[in-house]
Amino acid sequence: MKIVDIRATTVAVPLEAPLRHSNGAHWGRFIRTIVEVEADNGLIGLGEMGGGGESAESAFRALMPYLKDHDPFQLESLRFKIANPTASLYNNRTQLLAAIEFACVDLIGQHLGVPASDLLGGRVRDAVPFASYLFFRYAAPGHAEIRTPDQLVAHTAELKAAHGFSVHKLKGGVFPPDYELECYRALAEAFPDDRLRYDPNAVLSVGEGLRFGRAIEGLNNDYLEDPVWGLEGLRAVREQVRVPLATNTVVVNFEQLASNVLRRAADVVLLDTTFWGGIRPCVKAAGVCETFQIGVAVHSSGELGIQLATMLHLGAVLPNLTYSADAHYHQLRDDVIDGGKMAYSEGAIAVPDGPGLGVRLDRERVAEYAELYREMGGYPYDRDPGRPGWYATVPNARFADPTVSSVEAAP
Repeated sequence: MKIVDIRATTVAVPLEAPLRHSNGAHWGRFIRTIVEVEADNGLIGLGEMGGGGESAESAFRALMPYLKDHDPFQLESLRFKIANPTASLYNNRTQLLAAIEFACVDLIGQHLGVPASDLLGGRVRDAVPFASYLFFRYAAPGHAEIRTPDQLVAHTAELKAAHGFSVHKLKGGVFPPDYELECYRALAEAFPDDRLRYDPNAVLSVGEGLRFGRAIEGLNNDYLEDPVWGLEGLRAVREQVRVPLATNTVVVNFEQLASNVLRRAADVVLLDTTFWGGIRPCVKAAGVCETFQIGVAVHSSGELGIQLATMLHLGAVLPNLTYSADAHYHQLRDDVIDGGKMAYSEGAIAVPDGPGLGVRLDRERVAEYAELYREMGGYPYDRDPGRPGWYATVPNARFADPTVSSVEAAP
C-alpha cells in the first residue's frame, strides 16, 4: 500500500455560541482542516487539524513530495520524514504529522479490516467517559450568555440532564480569579456528588495560583489544571497546594515528560493526539506515566468527529486512564462525519467499531462547511471579539469585567 495523494479541505463548523478563554475566544465556530490521504488501493484515510482559527491546507499540500509512495504501515519512518526533531525547529510540523498519522492509522485499519484500537494494543473499555467542558460565553441566537454563577450552574444542569456528565471542567482565566472562585464554588455546591476541575490556561501568577489552589482544597476536585505557566511555576504551586496538578501545555513531548518524572511538577498529564504528534506517541507516553505513577487524561483541542475518533481509540486502550476525557464536542452544532455528531450516553461516547478510525465523511456536510469557511474566513484564536485591542499577558492582570453583560459577539 502506497500513498498517492493528499487532499486538504478547511471547514468552519458552528458552535452554539462564542466561547471565551484566557487567551481569547473561539469566535462561534471551529476552523478545522480535514485531511484525506489516498492510497494506491483506493482506500482513503482521514485526518484532522486545528490551527488557532486558521487554515492549514497549504501546509498539507506541501507534504506531498515527502510522502508520495510512502507505505502507511511505516509509521516510524513517517515521523522522521516530516518531523525530524532538528528540521522541525524550522517548520514546527508536529501537528501536521499528527493529522497524517491519524490518516495512516485509518488506512492500516481499513486495509486489515480492524478498528484502530486493535492496532494500538486492544480495548480495555468500549466507551470513554467525558467531563462537561464549561465555558464562559457570549450570547448567540438561541443561546444565552454564560457569565454569572447562576448562569453557569443552570447551563451545567442542562448539560448533565442531556448527556449524563458527572465530572465538570470550568475553563477559566477570563474573569478575575476571585470571581471565578465564586463560580467554581457555586458548581461544587450545586453538584455535591460530582467531581470538578478548573483550568485557567496558565494565566495566573504563582501567588494567585497558590491562593486559588488552597481555597479549593476541600472541594471534590479531580485536579487543578495549568494554574500557572511552566514546569517551574507548577512545581512552586504543587509544593504548597493539596490538590493534584495537571497540565496539557508544558508536558507535550518526551523530554518534558522526563523532566516531570525527575522533578514532579504535574500529577496528571493530559495527552492530546494533536499536540503529541499522533495517537501512538500518546500511547507511549501513557506507558511512561503508568511506570512512574503519573495520572493521564485525554485532552481536547477543539475536535470534530475525526479527531474525536482518535481520542476515543486512545482512551479505549489505556489501562491507566482513571480520569474522564475532555471534549469541546457538545459545544458544536454539527459535525462533518456520516450520521452527524456522535452521541453521549451517561456521560460517555462509544468507541467506533468500524475499521480504522471508524468514521467516514459526509460529503454534503463537508461541502456546506467548506463554503461557510470561504464566506466567513478564519479568526484570531488569541483575541476576544468582545474586547477590541485586548490581548493576554502571562501572568495576566487584565481580566474581563464580570459585571458587564455581553452582547452577541462579532462573527
